[in-house]
Amino acid sequence: MELDLALMIGVFVLLSAILYSSVGHGGGSGYLAVMALFAVSTDVMRPAALVLNIGVASIGAIAYIRRGAFSFRALWPFAATAIPAAYLGGRMDVPGLIYKPLLAAVLLYSAYYLFSPRSVPHDDPDLKPPIAPALASGGGLGLLAGLTGIGGGIFLSPLLLFNGWCSTRKASGVAAVFILVNSAAGLAGQLGTLASIPLASMAVWLPTALVGGYLGSLYGSRTTATKNIYRLLALVLVVAAVKLLLTLSD
Repeated sequence: MELDLALMIGVFVLLSAILYSSVGHGGGSGYLAVMALFAVSTDVMRPAALVLNIGVASIGAIAYIRRGAFSFRALWPFAATAIPAAYLGGRMDVPGLIYKPLLAAVLLYSAYYLFSPRSVPHDDPDLKPPIAPALASGGGLGLLAGLTGIGGGIFLSPLLLFNGWCSTRKASGVAAVFILVNSAAGLAGQLGTLASIPLASMAVWLPTALVGGYLGSLYGSRTTATKNIYRLLALVLVVAAVKLLLTLSD
């Protein structure tokens, strides 16, 4: 990959990391959207997004935990089944003709979630999800994370909030840790694909993602994201999803 293209993608990776980490997410769907817009190979997209996810989610997890915005009771039943499922998903070889529409569907759902009205705030610190539904949901989210290269937080957050399974203040912290463990498990399942990532490109993308993750988490752990941030992210996801669907034969 040419250096000027890697630098251009790096700028958008920085912006994605800032925006996503401000709402407790690692930014996997954002990085994948950016790479799709710049026609990055699907062989590179999945492992690269997971590496960036791990870096940004690590920063976010630390920030939210230090602020007391985290609940292990809300996390563990999802993570228990998500981690092995993400590993299995990471080990699966997904052809481009399947990966592109699958990723497009994930991006479109993510955009729908970001555009949809926010859930009613839940402030009870003792809220926790029922075990059976959380275990079942975690397995599905983990498999999706490993298959696509997202961390799954974009799906976990609405699940927690819309069902009243976690307080609003702690949902972002739970999502950040969930993304971290899912991304790590997914990447462990596809260690052999790391060689497909251009080292020069990752040398640009990872530092910019870490800086963006730090800035976004610093902001997000202290305040509430605005509607404009959600709408901007949603627009980028829709454009990237459309591009993926238009290039299925490439």
